Amino acid sequence: MSLKDCLDYMQPSVYRDGDLVLGGFFPLYTLKHNSEAQGKFFVTSPRQNVTYNLLNFQNYAYVLIFLFAIEEINRSPLILPNVSLGFRRYNVIPSVFRTLESVLGWLSEGEPPIPNYTCHTHTKNMAVIAGIPSEFLEQAGALLELYGTPQISYGTFDPLLTTKDQVSSLYQISLNHSCLAAGLASLLIHFGWTWVGILVPDDTKGEQFIWDLRKEMTMKGVCVALIEKVPVTNIINTPRDVTYLPRVMKSSANAFIIYGEISILVTMRFIDDYNLITHKIWIITSQWDFSFLPAAYLWDIFHGTLFFSHQDSEIPGFKHFLRTVTPSKYPEDFFLTQYWLYLFDCSLAGTVCGEISVCLPNASLDSLTEGKLDTTLMKSTNDLYNAVHLVAHALHDMILMGEETRDQMEAEHHVLLPWQLHPFLKNAELENSAGEHVSLNENRNCVSRYEILNFLNFPGALRLPMKVGEFIPQGPHGQGLMIQEELIEWAFGFTETPHSVCSNSCDAGFMKIPQKWKPSCCFDCIACPEGEISNQTDSDTCMECPQSQYPNMERNRCLPKMVTFLAYEDPLGMALACTALGFSVITAGVLWVFVKHRDSPIVKANNRALSYVLLLSLLHCFLCSLLFIGRPNTATCLLRQITFGVVFTVAISAVLAKTITVILAFKALTPGRTLRRLLLSGAPNAVVPICSFIQLIICGAWLGTSPPFVDIDTHSEPRSIIIVCNKGSTTAFYCVLGFLGFLALGTFFLAYQARNLPDTFNEAKFLTFSMLGFCSVWVTFLPVYHSTQGKVMVAVEVFSILASSVGLLGCIFAPKCYVIFLHLGRNTSKGLRNKTCFEEK
Repeated sequence: MSLKDCLDYMQPSVYRDGDLVLGGFFPLYTLKHNSEAQGKFFVTSPRQNVTYNLLNFQNYAYVLIFLFAIEEINRSPLILPNVSLGFRRYNVIPSVFRTLESVLGWLSEGEPPIPNYTCHTHTKNMAVIAGIPSEFLEQAGALLELYGTPQISYGTFDPLLTTKDQVSSLYQISLNHSCLAAGLASLLIHFGWTWVGILVPDDTKGEQFIWDLRKEMTMKGVCVALIEKVPVTNIINTPRDVTYLPRVMKSSANAFIIYGEISILVTMRFIDDYNLITHKIWIITSQWDFSFLPAAYLWDIFHGTLFFSHQDSEIPGFKHFLRTVTPSKYPEDFFLTQYWLYLFDCSLAGTVCGEISVCLPNASLDSLTEGKLDTTLMKSTNDLYNAVHLVAHALHDMILMGEETRDQMEAEHHVLLPWQLHPFLKNAELENSAGEHVSLNENRNCVSRYEILNFLNFPGALRLPMKVGEFIPQGPHGQGLMIQEELIEWAFGFTETPHSVCSNSCDAGFMKIPQKWKPSCCFDCIACPEGEISNQTDSDTCMECPQSQYPNMERNRCLPKMVTFLAYEDPLGMALACTALGFSVITAGVLWVFVKHRDSPIVKANNRALSYVLLLSLLHCFLCSLLFIGRPNTATCLLRQITFGVVFTVAISAVLAKTITVILAFKALTPGRTLRRLLLSGAPNAVVPICSFIQLIICGAWLGTSPPFVDIDTHSEPRSIIIVCNKGSTTAFYCVLGFLGFLALGTFFLAYQARNLPDTFNEAKFLTFSMLGFCSVWVTFLPVYHSTQGKVMVAVEVFSILASSVGLLGCIFAPKCYVIFLHLGRNTSKGLRNKTCFEEK
C-alpha cells in the first residue's frame, strides 16, 4: 500500500477481543463542503457533496486514553479479576446522513452492519462510551434504548439530555456547567465590557445558554449588543454561507462570547476573510475542543482568546503508557498506523501499511513536540478515563451480585446482558487513581473551578495556552474571579486592555441619562446639579452632600464647610464694632456736656430730663449692637433682640414725649387752659414708661412662648456653616418692630405738624428730621434684611441700629452742642428775651 493510499484510507472500526467488550465512539474525521472529491472518499447527498478529511490526529489522544484505561483495568487484580475487557472502537462520521452507521455496526457486531441482526450467538457488548456532540448522543441513544444498552457520555454536560425519556439509558459523567454564565459575567465586569455580542448554536442548548447568561448579565449591568444563532452543522461552510459574520463585523461590540460545539469553530474559520480579528476579543467556553482542528485553523484567528477551561488533572501513568504505544503493539488499529505515519513519516513492518521508511528506534508518542499531541487543549480527557473505570466497577459489582443472579448466569452459560448493568451504573462510585470521586449521580454539581486561559498561537503550529486567572463559583462573594491581567496578551490590533461599551463611562461629577429606546448600557452623561455630587463612575444619580459639607468645583466629592459668624476678627465685624464703640463714646460725651450745662437755657428749654433719658437710651442702642457681633450663644441670642426692642422703644418714646412737650408748650400760652396744666404737671414724660411697658409685655410674651435660640445656617453660603440666632417666633419679632414703627410714625407725624412753630429753641424741626431719618433707615431695612442671608443679614441689622441711632443723635443733639460750644451768646437769658419759648420749671 502506497503512502498516499495509506493516509487516504478510512477504516470503519477497530476490534480487540475480550470477555466483555466496551464500545468507543470517537470522531476522527470532520467534513468539508466541496464540489470535488479529488481522490478523497466522499458520499453524494441530494443536497451537497461532502469530502471526509482526516484533518487532525490530535483527536486520537482520546483513543489513547481509552486504551490506557482498559489496559490499566486488565492489569488490576482488584477490578474484574479473571475477566478481560476488550473494545470495539468506531470512527463516528459527523454527518446527518450517516449518524447511526457506527451504532448499527456496534449492534450487529459485523461489517457491513445489518439492522436488527447480530453476527454472534452470545454478545459480549456491554456499554457504549461516547463524547461527541449532543445530537449524536440523542440519536444514538434512541436506538440503543431499544436494546437497553447503556451509553456513557464523557463530553460536555447537557442538561437537556437528562429530561428526554427516549434516552433514559444515557448517562453523563461530566459535571454541570451551569455556573459558567456567572463566571463569564464576572469576567465581563472585571474588564468593564458592558456591551457584548453572543454567538450560540441554533438549538435548545444555545437557547438555554442565552437564558442563563442574560440573567447573569442583567444582574451585573451588562447589555447584549448582538445575538447570532449559528446553524448547527458539521460541514465546513463557505464564506457565502456564513451570513452572520457581516453583522458581527459591523457590531460596535468588541467582546464576543462564543458558546457551542466544534461546528461554530469551523464556521468561524472565515472570520479572517472579514478582517475581524484585529478588533474583536473572543471569549470561548469550555465546550470547545481545539484539538479537533489543526493549527492552521487557529493561527491569527483566535490569538489572544480568553478560554474558560474546566482543567483536568494529569492522569497518573499516562505518560509512561505513551512510551510503550507502537503500531506493532496494536496491529489491528489501522488509525494508529496512520497516526504513526503522520507523526514520524514512517511505518513499522507487520502493520497494515507495511514498512514505509525506517523508524527511529526511540520514536515514541511521549517525545512529541510542537503541539502534535497536546492534551492540555483537549477537554473531557479525565471524564473519558473515569467513564471507562466506572463501567468496569459496575461490571465488577454485577458479576459479584447475589446468589440468585449467579444461578441465573450459570443457567444461561454465564451470559451477561447490557440492560442488567443499569442499576449498577447508577449506584457505582469510585475514587480513581488521580484521587477524584466519580459517580453518575443525577444531581450534578456545578464545576468547582474554571481556569481562564489566554490562548496564543504561533507559527509552526505552536500553541501556548497560558493560565491568566481562575473562577471559583463557590468562592466568597466578589472573590470568585481572580485575574492576572498583566499576563494577558490581547489579540492583534490591541496594545492595551480593549474596551467594549455602548457609551463611554461617565466620570465622577456626572450622572447617566438613559438613551431612549436603547439598552441601559447606552446613555448620555450630564453634570450633577448644583449642590450635588457623584463620587463614582457611571453613577445613576447624584447625591447631596451632608449639611456639614459642600461640593467641590468638579462635583465629585464633598469638602467640609467652615464654621463662620459675624466675628470681631472679620473686617466687617470689626468696622461695625468700632463704629458702635465710637458713637457710644460720642453719646457719653454729649450726655456729659448736657449734664455739665444742665442749667443753661438751651438744655432747660428742651426738657432736660427727657434729653438725659434719650441720651442714655441711645448709648444703650449703640452698645446693644455689640450683642449681634461675635459667636452666638444662648445668652446673646436671648438678649440681642429683646434689648434692641426695649432700648429703641425708650429712645423713640422719649422723642415722642419731647414732641408732645413742644406742641403743648405752644398750645398752652393762655393761662388757665387745661393744656397748660398738663404741661406743668409733666404728663408728657409718662409716655416713656407707658410705651416701654407695652414693649416689655410683647418681649415677655416672646420669651415665654418661643424665645430665640442658637441655630446653624447651612444653606445661605454653600461653603460655610453659619452660626446664627434663630428668632424663634418670627411673629413676635415683627410685633416688636411693628410697635417701634408705630411709635416712630406717630412721632414723625406730630413733629411734622409742629415743624413751623416759631422759637429760637424750638426743636420741632430737628425732631422731624430725626424721625424722618429713623423711618427711612428702618423702611429700607426690611427689604434688604429679607434679601440677605447668614452673617450679612446680621450685619444689615447692626448697621440699621447704628444708622438710626446716629440719626437721632445727630439731628436732635448736634444743633444744641453747636450752640453750646460755638454760639454762647444765644445760650443766655437775654438771648431768650421776647421769645415764646417755654422754659422748663
